[in-house]
Amino acid sequence: MDSSATDGARLPPPRAGSRLCVRCGERKAALKRPKTLEQNSLFKAGERVAIGASGGKDSTVLAYVLSELNRQHNYGLDLFLLSVDEGITGYRDDSLETVKRNEIQYGLPLKIVSYKDLYGWTMDDIVKAIGLKNNCTFCGVFRRQALDRGAALLKADKIVTGHNADDIAETVLLNILRGDIARLSRCTFITTGEDGPIPRCKPFKYTYEKEIVMYAYFKKLDYFSTECIYSPNAYRGFAREFIKDLERMRPRAILDIIKSGENFRISTTTRMPEQGTCERCGYISSQKLCKACVLLDGLNRGLPKLGIGSTKAGARADSDGKQRTKRSERNTSSLQGKHGNFDF
Repeated sequence: MDSSATDGARLPPPRAGSRLCVRCGERKAALKRPKTLEQNSLFKAGERVAIGASGGKDSTVLAYVLSELNRQHNYGLDLFLLSVDEGITGYRDDSLETVKRNEIQYGLPLKIVSYKDLYGWTMDDIVKAIGLKNNCTFCGVFRRQALDRGAALLKADKIVTGHNADDIAETVLLNILRGDIARLSRCTFITTGEDGPIPRCKPFKYTYEKEIVMYAYFKKLDYFSTECIYSPNAYRGFAREFIKDLERMRPRAILDIIKSGENFRISTTTRMPEQGTCERCGYISSQKLCKACVLLDGLNRGLPKLGIGSTKAGARADSDGKQRTKRSERNTSSLQGKHGNFDF
């Protein structure tokens, strides 16, 4: 006898366009992830939230999920997309076209800020000046500040990014390898910068990269999948390959690394850098000059490697803090954030 009929009833045929539970055959299939069961109060009704949108899978899924949850459950969030144009021909210009389509698809306003307007340099220009060895240092520092600038312009209460569990595990390993205790102590926080002008949230902290890819595929989301043309030599890539090897041997390795990072405790006798503001632009910094100002100085002076390595060394090289080139003066502006002033 057919085993499917032993209980006296056959499963009804599946409805078109839906996937039914294989047990009851009546309700739509659902998946519960018992791995974390974490709960975090990331938002409050009425908050204005900037979604860091690159056009890639992570930020596209984040924008889709937030917009859907906000609409279905009436969270009362004021959402908008915020993109950074680094000025990478053949990569960022193409991915921004995806973001512009997402703007229409999800009904979310879009704001784009560019390196060219903010700093007077594009990443194409920077790579021509410094080559491919340390270019990711410039891009990472400038992009972080550019997101804050864009969010301040639009008076956002919070910034959310699509960093997933794989990304955070990579960051934990990188901070261990660099011996960066300060960053290691906060890189696993789901919300950072709560004592600053604009906090940042990572809602996908416990979500595997492969889950995001599967979700985007299942929902047929429109995203850009090409890697940055300047990233093959990035230091982070080595940590990524190592983590993928670990995951093949132990599927929980990524979450285990994150949990380890959460459980790190810094000795009370360890001297931590004090958080202040840059004397030149007013951005958050533990030195007299923030990393962005040091890097920008090196570019404008024709010494692009000036800020590579120690920020403290770069600050000493420009200790007077008063000699500015015409280029940096042209790109200095004052922005009013919702929680304070940004004097860029």
